[in-house]
Amino acid sequence: MPSFDRLSRALGLLAAILGTIAASVYWRAGLSLSHYDAKAHLVVARRIFDSLTPSWEQIGAVWLPLPHLLNAIPVQIDFFYQTGAFAIAVSIVSFAITTACVSAIVRSLSGSRTGAVLAASLFALNPNVLYLQSTPMTEPLLFALTSLVVLQLVEWARSETPRARAVVGWTIVAACLTRYEAWPIVGSAIVAAAYFKWRRGLPAIAVIHEAARLTVYPIATVIFFMGMSFASTGEWFVTGGFYVPDPKLQWQAAEVYRAIRQGSIDLAGTRFVTAATYAIPILAIAALIRRNWWGLVLPIALMASIALPCYAFYSGHPFRIRYEVPLILGGAACIGAAVSMLRFAAPLVALPLLIAIVLQASPFDRRAPMIVEAQLDRQNGIGRRAVTDCLQRSYDGTTIMASMGSLAHYMQELSLAGFDLDDFIHEGSGPIWQRAYYYEPSLFAGWELVEEAAEGGDMLAQKQRSWPGFLAAYDRVCEGGNVALYKRR
Repeated sequence: MPSFDRLSRALGLLAAILGTIAASVYWRAGLSLSHYDAKAHLVVARRIFDSLTPSWEQIGAVWLPLPHLLNAIPVQIDFFYQTGAFAIAVSIVSFAITTACVSAIVRSLSGSRTGAVLAASLFALNPNVLYLQSTPMTEPLLFALTSLVVLQLVEWARSETPRARAVVGWTIVAACLTRYEAWPIVGSAIVAAAYFKWRRGLPAIAVIHEAARLTVYPIATVIFFMGMSFASTGEWFVTGGFYVPDPKLQWQAAEVYRAIRQGSIDLAGTRFVTAATYAIPILAIAALIRRNWWGLVLPIALMASIALPCYAFYSGHPFRIRYEVPLILGGAACIGAAVSMLRFAAPLVALPLLIAIVLQASPFDRRAPMIVEAQLDRQNGIGRRAVTDCLQRSYDGTTIMASMGSLAHYMQELSLAGFDLDDFIHEGSGPIWQRAYYYEPSLFAGWELVEEAAEGGDMLAQKQRSWPGFLAAYDRVCEGGNVALYKRR
């Protein structure tokens, strides 16, 4: 593990306190599990053991597995499953580690306390970051592991020996198994660290050799994940089938760039985005021309997370403000590092800049875009209560068929009404789902839950449209929140 200076440890401790307070605020406001993906992550972790067909294949192939593996045992306890408390604790710890890492990265590269405090504050005080670390979402773990990778690579690049410690490689593996944004960040960070180490005087062949050794870790991780994906779904890499393509951005590079920039402005304010826009080229130029600033190229690696929204939106994925949140981490690190170059004048710039940015994106702002996006399903959740009551009144113990791709969050809500995941047939149920979906569902399921509106309707809704006899053996008994409940005759 890397060594943290006293300032970074103190900032990490303050972040843990702030994160706990924030989690308490959003818990009392009923927002901890508002986002449908927050509930869905708990479901994926729970279903590894709580399922009609429990197995490692339940980990799935769309989301990367590490967050669900960390929560797999705790969420078997109903309290942790229904509240997400353990997963939220992981997010808070991740938030504290990230804050300490961002500070340590800037301090290690520049020696500036001011730049380190500025970078950590810009990240930790953003309302969208504070909200995400108060939920079971996977972004906080991504922040912690990717910033830890960059910090470890900074230490490797500054060392006199060409060999990197094995712990660096395993941190890379953990990051690459958390979220896809880590893949471009890790690749960029390895290249940046190798450049820094080479400029410090080590022979190019030795640097290239050790960088190649480090590259084996992410490559092997990606191959492992693709093999796991093929074994569980029959596809090497699942890129579609869980959303309806959005023509407003699909195949339009300029529109994608504008959407990502505007999303970043909505999340952190125009001042933050402007400061980051200037900071990145300043760091890149400084790293090329000044001996003492060669390492300043490393914070830019955290901005490589932009590759994911670029690819997703260009491919037609509907716009999600959440995909721009990782850019706050990279932007904060770059701004802090750039300001640290001012040396004695840094405090004169840092304090007004921090105040100006925080005024545009204030902590605990209930109108923060991430909080607004998290509540998009709230009205539907209220409407689904009628379906829950209807199912609870008439439930006869037979299995319920539902698409986890669209209704995983509702399955988590149904746990409060006494339903377990082994009451459901879903995509992870293997041959049972395949036979029910492609042939005759009434042989396997006494009930059908169908999401009829979101993303054009789920798999069952689309199947019903293409094959009107799909639910011929069922009666529609109630509906609410875009979900219809069918009962087998």
